[in-house]
Amino acid sequence: MSLIEIAQIYTDLVKLEKEIPEQEYQAKDQVNALRTKYHEILMAKMKEDGIPFSDRFDAMRKAFELIQKEKSRS
Repeated sequence: MSLIEIAQIYTDLVKLEKEIPEQEYQAKDQVNALRTKYHEILMAKMKEDGIPFSDRFDAMRKAFELIQKEKSRS
């Protein structure tokens, strides 16, 4: 999977998690588990591709930036 594909899935999961109501705790937990998994995959791919990031928050910010750049190209 490419970095863009991973970043797209990850950012979609972040957005989805925010949309799920708090009372839907099982759905929130499942999405959170997937988001966490894809965040780890994202950071590993960024390291592999030589994209520096200072911490997990910086990696998240860069994922959203990558997706925004990709959308502006389309």
